[in-house]
Amino acid sequence: MNILLNTPLNAPAPTSSQAPTGAELVVSALRDQGVNMVFGYPGGAIMPLYDALPGSGLKHILVRHEQAAAFAADAYARVTGKAGVCFATSGPGATNLLTGIANAFMDSVPLVIITGQVPTQVMGTDAFQEIDIFGMSLPVVKHSFLVRNAKDIPKIMAQAFEIATSGRPGPVLIDLPKDIAQNRTENTNPVIQIDKPHSEPDPIAIALAESMLKRAKRPVLYIGGGVAKAGAVQALRRFNMLAGIPAVATLTGLGVLPSDNADFYGMLGMHGNKAANTLVQEADLLLVCGARFDDRATGKLDTFAPDAKVIHLDCDGAEIGKLRAANAGVQGDLKAALEKLAIGILDISTWRARARDLRTRHIFDYDAPGTGVFAPAFLEELSRRTGDRFVATCDVGQHQMWVAQHCHFSRPESHLTSGGLGAMGYGIPAGIGAKLAYPDDCVVTITGDGSIMMNIQELATIRRYGVGLKIVLFDNSTLGLVRQWQELFFEGNYSEIDLYDNPDFADVARAFGIEAFTVSRRDQTSAAIDRLLRTRGPILAHVRISPHENVWPLVPPGKSNAEMMEK
Repeated sequence: MNILLNTPLNAPAPTSSQAPTGAELVVSALRDQGVNMVFGYPGGAIMPLYDALPGSGLKHILVRHEQAAAFAADAYARVTGKAGVCFATSGPGATNLLTGIANAFMDSVPLVIITGQVPTQVMGTDAFQEIDIFGMSLPVVKHSFLVRNAKDIPKIMAQAFEIATSGRPGPVLIDLPKDIAQNRTENTNPVIQIDKPHSEPDPIAIALAESMLKRAKRPVLYIGGGVAKAGAVQALRRFNMLAGIPAVATLTGLGVLPSDNADFYGMLGMHGNKAANTLVQEADLLLVCGARFDDRATGKLDTFAPDAKVIHLDCDGAEIGKLRAANAGVQGDLKAALEKLAIGILDISTWRARARDLRTRHIFDYDAPGTGVFAPAFLEELSRRTGDRFVATCDVGQHQMWVAQHCHFSRPESHLTSGGLGAMGYGIPAGIGAKLAYPDDCVVTITGDGSIMMNIQELATIRRYGVGLKIVLFDNSTLGLVRQWQELFFEGNYSEIDLYDNPDFADVARAFGIEAFTVSRRDQTSAAIDRLLRTRGPILAHVRISPHENVWPLVPPGKSNAEMMEK
């Protein structure tokens, strides 16, 4: 892969007889934290930091919009397990990051965000491009720092990474005034090491959970995104290989158990698999691992799993009992909790047979009528043929739900999507971040004609760095999920969802220097996937689909998961 970098990969830090500037201390601290790639966009107040980048050894990826910097850093963090890093200048640069920061906060992704700020002597005077990003970001960060003295930078940077990656991960903002970044200090920039707290689960809670599991006749393992965040994927797989409990996952929990695992029954919730929702509704026990009873997963909460007791494992004690009372709440390290649950194979053969029967009766049908491309079949074939190297970065809409329902995932890093925030425009920047992190994987951005327009300028970033990202664009000339809801729940009153005037997206991609082609018939599907998989560089498949196709099944808003609508 041909990647254009601003500095050699292992370039030495610049040498100088002068004391380092605050910006140079930031760069040194990033290297001390093991950072080798950052995403950003320069401007006035952040310029001293960009002045310190050449020769630093850090790879800087110049995006074309600050929101894309945050989304790319988010995906980079999800696949590597390390904190993603992004830069932006003050004012609009910082505010353009906010959606990406909120996205990371909602999905518990570790980010360290560094924003430039106007010089301290003019702060509070409504100076050019001054904005209180410290205050504006408070609801969507784990912590914020406003740097007042360059000598504090090594400690602040170390604390920022520790906070971002420990416990329940999340974004941390560092607001760096321009004069602080320019000031020189005698500080020698020592490496600051902070011991991360390790919260052992309560043995009494573990014993209670074991007792409940042994008595259960219809248990369900309910997997959330917190399992991967806790590094507990292998621990959960080992646990369930022994216990053999039928399992379901939230949108962000997909891939923790491979899609073809015999105990896995798919995603639960609003657009979940009917077998998964039925199992949860009939369960007498839910073993909830790293999930938060999100409304899209539970439907009408007071009707969710009405006969089930709850064992809730989570590192964040605030989530335990927040929405559903837990009969056994196990707070602490999720990996340790799963390893301490001494459970062998459970005597639930009748329940397993019931689960297998539900899977057989509610299998998805890919033999749709007509000659047009059927998106679920396209995605199922694409992910199956790609195998374990498949990584999907998804935008938001009907295609997002089709990916969750029909793609095969072998690991949680294979499925990157904006879960809690539901941010359109995530897909392409996330694809850039994921492909740069895992260049040997087959990273595919799956987007829609509405979503792609949110950050389409990042095609320029793909071209500049030779990022071998594959893009599958489903074009139905409408805001599909909004149209579906207007059809079903607003008496067909279609309001502002018609995208009839879309450009020819293949032409747009080619204008950016990216290979592209168009598919409109079902008999072109296999050849289109062949072309996607054999192309080494970036490529866009413009896939035209029917504007009338809906996502099924569907739990209507305000209804129980037992009341799924089907086609």
